Amino acid sequence: MLTLNSIGLDATKINELAHDLNYLLANFQIYYQNLRGIHWNVKGKRFFELHVKFEELYNDANLKVDSIAERILTLGEVPLHTFEDYSKNAQVPVGKNISEDEKAVRLIVHSLTELLKIERGILWKSDQMDDEGTNAMMSDFIKEQEKTVWMMKAWLGETV
Repeated sequence: MLTLNSIGLDATKINELAHDLNYLLANFQIYYQNLRGIHWNVKGKRFFELHVKFEELYNDANLKVDSIAERILTLGEVPLHTFEDYSKNAQVPVGKNISEDEKAVRLIVHSLTELLKIERGILWKSDQMDDEGTNAMMSDFIKEQEKTVWMMKAWLGETV
């Protein structure tokens, strides 16, 4: 017998979805910290252009982190909230002391590629559960991040 929670989702599957969202949250927090670091440390002839772009990206990532945590809470679970949890649960690479423009952009592309994989997995699961709230959030994230990857690859002179 199917047991629905107060927002109409299968109560037996919520924990697994929240676990996946916490995994995404941990990875997003590492991505966010990377963006802050490259924003602060970027050097060179493209400083002004990239400094502004990296700030735009970290502000967006910060909003997404909050959305993910709030979705986990909406599902009735607890979001990860310590750096220890983030570093233990994330696979997005940590970008330490990156100041060179191309290395910074490649880190963003690599990180977004990893985030997109996680988000597509969550999108599939949330679709199977008829969880439109999580599904819509993942769809929006994917659409925006695919465009960012395309733009970053274009900046690098590469194709997707």
